[in-house]
Amino acid sequence: MKEYKVVMPKLGFRNRNKNLEELLNQHAREGWVLKHINDNWYSIVFERDKNR
Repeated sequence: MKEYKVVMPKLGFRNRNKNLEELLNQHAREGWVLKHINDNWYSIVFERDKNR
């Protein structure tokens, strides 16, 4: 079974790419996999196995 997490990041205007990279890496360490990201980065959907 899968579980999903929707994140609405507040990346700011400075270092936006770096902040996004840190957010993605943080979730990857927790076992989340990027499933979808909107064009404007307003929301990001992560997926992982619920019974891991």
